[in-house]
Amino acid sequence: MNNLQWNTPQQLRSLLCEVVSWDSRTHTEGERQFPLKLKQKLLENDYFLKHPDYLSLHEADAGRSLVTALYKHPNATDTIVLISHFDTVQTEEYGDLEHLAFHPEQLTKELFNRSKDLKQEARVDLESGNYLFGRGTMDMKMGLVLHMSMIEKAIAQNWPINLILVTVPDEEVNSSGMRAAVKVLVSLRNQFSISYKLFLNGEPSFTQKPGDENYYIYSGTIGKIMPAALFYGKETHVGEPLAGITANYIASFLTQSMEWNSVFCESDRGESTPLPVSLQQKDLKLQYSTQTPYRAVALYNVFLMKRTAQDIMNLFEQVALEAAKKCNEAYKTICAREQIQPIGEVRVMRYQELLSYAEKKLGKNQVEKILNEVLTNDEWDEREKSLRAADHLLIRCNELAPAIILLFAPPYYPAVNSSDDPLIEETVQLVTDSASKEFGMQVNQIHYFNGLCDLSYVNYQDESDGWTTFEQNTPTWGAVYNIPFQEMSELQTPVLNIGPFGKDAHQSTERVSIESAFVQTPMLIERVIKSLFASKVAK
Repeated sequence: MNNLQWNTPQQLRSLLCEVVSWDSRTHTEGERQFPLKLKQKLLENDYFLKHPDYLSLHEADAGRSLVTALYKHPNATDTIVLISHFDTVQTEEYGDLEHLAFHPEQLTKELFNRSKDLKQEARVDLESGNYLFGRGTMDMKMGLVLHMSMIEKAIAQNWPINLILVTVPDEEVNSSGMRAAVKVLVSLRNQFSISYKLFLNGEPSFTQKPGDENYYIYSGTIGKIMPAALFYGKETHVGEPLAGITANYIASFLTQSMEWNSVFCESDRGESTPLPVSLQQKDLKLQYSTQTPYRAVALYNVFLMKRTAQDIMNLFEQVALEAAKKCNEAYKTICAREQIQPIGEVRVMRYQELLSYAEKKLGKNQVEKILNEVLTNDEWDEREKSLRAADHLLIRCNELAPAIILLFAPPYYPAVNSSDDPLIEETVQLVTDSASKEFGMQVNQIHYFNGLCDLSYVNYQDESDGWTTFEQNTPTWGAVYNIPFQEMSELQTPVLNIGPFGKDAHQSTERVSIESAFVQTPMLIERVIKSLFASKVAK
């Protein structure tokens, strides 16, 4: 035990502060450099010098890499995959303390001088001395640190099981890191002839409401999908408003129908998805003029539990058809009142229908050229490219207008749940009993992690082949955005999330519980890992 460097509470605290100090905000140079620093840190263990092929960097995207570190017991095939992400959100909200955001010890000390500026709950936690503040302390570099500790201990004590540490970039935006990691995990499984028994994520235990001090573990994660729409009307001068129809008018009917619509709400095991809301709505005019806006777009956020992309598109289409019907009726009433001939009825089309129509009209080569211009525009992100792709096609097929084009925009996080898996049921009971016995602490199980999580990309189950609907209606698919559905479906292994208790992720008061991070959670994770090989050792 003396040769362990990441074992005691103080050692873990020092390691956390070092890892947090490696600034790795999403889409920064720090995020690109982080894997190199982590690899050097792991190479301090002679095991990886002796087995260099066990420690690797793998390309994700945009110059970013994910890291895998394998502990391989010579006689074991059973393998636990330890999953984390190392990117963090930005830090502007720290104000004049931003330079300390990645230095937990200094930041926590400085906050004492400004405690009166903190909200009450954060001030109480600060003054208790039980929390360490800083960007990434909670979300989620402590999870990575705990996994590093487990790898080190497995090596030192020759645990008769295999562990793979997987830590990825870009969880906070598009999860490109985890989507790339899926193929890596399939490759590692085949290369080393191992068998995955558990995907163990290290996201922190999030509060369910302000003041919540309960500790949670998660046997699944909620899903998220983003239905989107392009609205195309008919332009006119504001002096002749009824010579056209504004896209904003059309959009208002669908957005009102989507916002808080309970038809998209799912419930399972006493838990429910939040209601859908609009995340963005705008017209596509580039500057002010007295021409009416005839093209507009909207993004809608929908959470998932059991439904697939196909299910959501079918529901979205039903809602859109009803919204278009209401729009047409209201528009015709206005035209009759003003004694104006309507310009037409608003139709509803899926993107795949628009694409097929455009290819027949323009030819596949021309459509490919149009889409390539959009998808290679570096000024637009994945969502904007999705909307603009539909827009550029419909501009050239405007005889279809007025219309609502339905599509998907990235990201897509499938829901995953392992609550009924016997291994998970046993493991949850083990964690509950251990926490109660060792710390007098109550552990609460949540079936769906209430924040987005990289576990969405393993253990994918969709017997209806519903992912094809996503592929066919996502304009960026295959060029800018991909999800390895086939490989995900090969990773049929239960999931569990056990991480440290913390508060205020993505806020300037982000903090992690010292007792939970450095004492309680390490013991619980070690107990879980050992339970998976204890019975075999006993035999």
